Amino acid sequence: MIFNIRYTGLLFIFLVSVTQSQGQQISDQITVDKIWTQYAYTANRVPGFNFLNNGQFYTRLENNNIVKYNLLSGKAEEIIVKGDALGSDIDIDSYHFSDDESKILIESEKESIYRRSSKAYVHVYDLKSEQLTSVFDDDKVMSATLSPNAEYVAYGWENNLYYFNLSTGETLPITTDGVKNEIINGICDWVYEEEFSFTKAFFWSPDSEKISFIRFDESDVPEFTMTNYKGGLYPEYETFKYPKVGESNAKVSVHVYNLTSDAVNKLNVGDLNDMYVPRIKWSNNPDQLAVYVMNRHQNHLKVLLNNVTDGSTRMIIDEKNQYYVDITDDLTFLKNEDAFIWSSEKSGFNHLYKYDLKGKELKALTKGDFDVTSFYGVDEHAGKLFYQGAAISPMSREVYEVSLDGNDRRNITPKDGTNSASFSSDYNYFTWINSAINRPASYTIMDRQLNEVRVLENNGHLTERMKQVSPAEFISIETGKGINLNAYVIKPTDFDESKQYPVLMYVYGGPGSQTVTDSWKGQNYWWFQLLAQQGYMVVSVDNRGTGSRGEEFKKMTYLQLGKYETEDQIDAAKYLANLPFVDGDRIGIFGWSYGGFMASHCILQGNDVFDTAIAVAPVTNWKWYDTIYTERFMRTGQENEDGYELNSPITYADRLEGSYLLVHGNSDDNVHFQNSAEMAAALIKADKQFDTYFYPNRNHGIFGDNARKHLYTKMTAFLLENL
Repeated sequence: MIFNIRYTGLLFIFLVSVTQSQGQQISDQITVDKIWTQYAYTANRVPGFNFLNNGQFYTRLENNNIVKYNLLSGKAEEIIVKGDALGSDIDIDSYHFSDDESKILIESEKESIYRRSSKAYVHVYDLKSEQLTSVFDDDKVMSATLSPNAEYVAYGWENNLYYFNLSTGETLPITTDGVKNEIINGICDWVYEEEFSFTKAFFWSPDSEKISFIRFDESDVPEFTMTNYKGGLYPEYETFKYPKVGESNAKVSVHVYNLTSDAVNKLNVGDLNDMYVPRIKWSNNPDQLAVYVMNRHQNHLKVLLNNVTDGSTRMIIDEKNQYYVDITDDLTFLKNEDAFIWSSEKSGFNHLYKYDLKGKELKALTKGDFDVTSFYGVDEHAGKLFYQGAAISPMSREVYEVSLDGNDRRNITPKDGTNSASFSSDYNYFTWINSAINRPASYTIMDRQLNEVRVLENNGHLTERMKQVSPAEFISIETGKGINLNAYVIKPTDFDESKQYPVLMYVYGGPGSQTVTDSWKGQNYWWFQLLAQQGYMVVSVDNRGTGSRGEEFKKMTYLQLGKYETEDQIDAAKYLANLPFVDGDRIGIFGWSYGGFMASHCILQGNDVFDTAIAVAPVTNWKWYDTIYTERFMRTGQENEDGYELNSPITYADRLEGSYLLVHGNSDDNVHFQNSAEMAAALIKADKQFDTYFYPNRNHGIFGDNARKHLYTKMTAFLLENL
């Protein structure tokens, strides 16, 4: 449940952006129904966009067709795949070109499993023969991937790995020992998927002759069961392996399958007892596989370069940290020299470095008191690499190019707000995505000389609407401890300094996260504007522990999750209460997930300043959360008993004085309903009245069948009544 711009997405809720055309006039009055049923204020995105290899064309998914466009003219050249011609039961959910663009892998009827995992029916379309081939007729499969030579498709099904020969139509098993809730081959278990942010744990070698994969033996991992109510005489039970703090993790091992010999070999990467393998990655040499090995405390990471043919191994990264090491996908092997790019926080800020294949650091490619937040890749021909950074402000993002010797840094997205990019394979073009807190995203194709080639989407349908709302403003709050915290404020519509207004604070606050960024905030922005129309001031504050202000600011909450964050939110509320236009007796706080944990702490420990709180899907004691996330920041309960108990909202249940709304989905596979049930039990024991809403069969996002509209209707009414 980790969230950071560049890491995994903890319990942080990314509000869904629904792609649709918006041409209608929007009346002045914002309503929950317009936000969550009509999606009247939703920013458009660019679905299925893909640069083609020659740099002159791109494709988009439109009306179940894959359409090829001329990059310079913007005209549609041809429909390269007609959805209707594929068969009446095939709606294209996603598509992926083979490396040589001779074939397209098409997924349909995609079905979500957990946060990142899904399964789908898979077909391969041959652009030359115009023939469509079904990879597996009988069922949906997971993580289907074309081989680099476009001759095979590998996939996961029922905990085993298979590959399909497109020429012969033959399916061959790679593994046969997969068993539900016992052995998983090539697909991550729940906790790896959630906390290391990947699902597919198998990878083709560059020569298409081998497949590396991670095997998970979760036999000893304790099980968790969720109860679903779907109209039957008895509930339905869903049981899966979930390692809570201090419990057994899956035993992992790394293997390589050779297609020619039809043999699986286990790699010798040392003792993996109680260790993690958060990544494996092929180098450009088809005999060399990089394996990340990390200890359970996650403060010592080794990257081993393994020769899968002769069995030799050498260490190319050995990184230790007094707190923890964050895992990224930044390891990039160069093609034209025996070197690789690596990112590290060893300087106190996250930066990019160049190493040789013996593990010797050659050059710091970026440096300074700022964090590199995303690494986009290397154009070796031009000797340039591209990355996103927070060099101007922790609240903004820019895209930079820099030479491979670390010189000649250039900002290639010179516009305020948050900038990101997606590059063509030759790096001659990139899609520039720009947004700001009061400006929805625009998508523009740029060339190497930073000339605008084409605007793909500017979300002009929201331009007029934005003129009618109260703009968010950035402020800095200095706490009584002399700490400057970044914040944004949305003032009530028709704000009058001579009046006093109630305040709703919005919090997330988890390690490395940020809510206070100059970026578009999605649907919540409009709910906050709805509240502004009702006379509320909305404020969000990034406490200590949040991201893009260097390692010490981010990691200072180590072993004490919730302590310093709560202190900062309470101090910020006291600062606001002293403003002449704030009614200090009416300050509330709302948060989801880690934010729900924070909102609960604030209403309890800050009962002298917070009047109202809404906690959605909160953690209420870290002992009920998973191993990887929690132990990274807190170690185990045996090692840090006070850290767990003193930073549990349940410990302070008897301090509740104001109005408290506790919300949870009872099929939340991430933060289990157990957290809210235990919180409710503690409040009842303390004889404290509170409100609660539960959502049957809903996961951590509480979505589907009017659930979001229902929830936001309740939260709005709760605030109008209690704040």
